Amino acid sequence: MAKFRPLHDRLLVQRLDEEQKSRGGIIIPDTAKEKPQQGRVLAVGPGRRDDKGEVVPLDVRTGDTVMFAKYAGTEIKIDGEDRVILREEDVLAIVE
Repeated sequence: MAKFRPLHDRLLVQRLDEEQKSRGGIIIPDTAKEKPQQGRVLAVGPGRRDDKGEVVPLDVRTGDTVMFAKYAGTEIKIDGEDRVILREEDVLAIVE
């Protein structure tokens, strides 16, 4: 992967693939699948600035698995791979 460092309170996330079959065993085509709302953090920015101008570090770390809002972030391609850039506030939870 190319060197990539998000700015401020942004994260670079790789969506995690979800199961491609329904519970009944029916294979779901790509056009009918919803995009996963869970991903692995590949890179994090240094943090956001507070009212005093000081950098507040992020709670999310590289390697964390996170859940995020359905329509959150901006989708991009890096080296032909789909990625999502999110703000830390779009992260709903860290999966432990």
